[in-house]
Amino acid sequence: MQVEGRSADGRGVRLRIDGDRIAALEPIDPAPDLPLLLPGLVDIQVNGFAGADVNADPLTVGDLIRLTRSLCAQGVTAFCPTIVTAPRERILAALSVVRAARKQDPLVAGAIVGVHIEGPYLADEDGPRGAHDARHLRDPDLRELADWLAATRGLALLVTLAPERAGALEYIRAATEAGVIVAVGHTAASPEQIRAAVRAGARLATHLGNGAHPVLPRHPNYVWAQLAADTLAASFIADGHHLPADTLTAMIRAKGPDRALLVSDSVALAGCPPGEYRTPVGGSVTVDGDGRVRLTGTSLLAGGGRSLFQCVQWAAGQTPFSFTDLWAMASTAPARLLGLADRGVLAVGARADVVLVGDGPAPLSTICGGRPADPTAT
Repeated sequence: MQVEGRSADGRGVRLRIDGDRIAALEPIDPAPDLPLLLPGLVDIQVNGFAGADVNADPLTVGDLIRLTRSLCAQGVTAFCPTIVTAPRERILAALSVVRAARKQDPLVAGAIVGVHIEGPYLADEDGPRGAHDARHLRDPDLRELADWLAATRGLALLVTLAPERAGALEYIRAATEAGVIVAVGHTAASPEQIRAAVRAGARLATHLGNGAHPVLPRHPNYVWAQLAADTLAASFIADGHHLPADTLTAMIRAKGPDRALLVSDSVALAGCPPGEYRTPVGGSVTVDGDGRVRLTGTSLLAGGGRSLFQCVQWAAGQTPFSFTDLWAMASTAPARLLGLADRGVLAVGARADVVLVGDGPAPLSTICGGRPADPTAT
């Protein structure tokens, strides 16, 4: 198979694919009508999409297969299903379903590159807690971590926690030593607690600027502390609802493009018609006409309502960053965080995860592991 397009720097390129790998990159005339040819998006925070819910009770293999196909049609060729705060048994059950889905379906095996467990070690205060169920919040538990590691062999494991919880620093050190990526998020920590978490090994701030109190001290506060930490990358939900454009712009500039990651935080209701719904996480959830997903009767957001592709499009239209620079924040940067040298890049030997982009609201086409994605997948 071969595809032609314009690379991020404007050069014409013909990409030859052999199996699931890029076999050659050849220069061609960069005709203006050629689409952009970019590496597949890597979304490290996906709760669901197009009706498929990672936190369904029970989660099924079919849910993950449908989710993977829907995401690939949106240019997302690698992702981390995100399991939120829940009882111990339910988290382990979800992990077992992820493992089963990867064994059963080759597309899922290639696309699910890690698991993000967001919680249950989060702040219990309103605001920082977000839509997480307060009944199941708890302190970090190394025995539970051992169970997660046993269930996710071969996959990257990303854990978001609040560093002010009892035992958090010991947990961060042990998890980091075991190869787990620890993120700070949904926290009410003091700046010193943030700095201590970074010293212990935390590497990421999860959806910085969200999962926070509505009102904070001007300074100091935990947002500034995370922005100031040079070794702490940060993810941002660029859907137009979670962060205003000027806030997103300032935060990306503070972190720099290499340490700024775009995520969707998409939920199962992303793309659904406006209305009120019942969901496993949040209970009664409303989808507004502009796609905002919120807890019914409040202004509290209950996840993202757009795909990562749509987030990049929104940010490109509302911030001073170029489309291709933002795309790198949603592909190259998260792949680097996960340690995936063959994702988020177009290079000989890299996995053939490729997206052709035109002017429309969805990719022209996506190639996932050398195979064209179904553009009608929902």
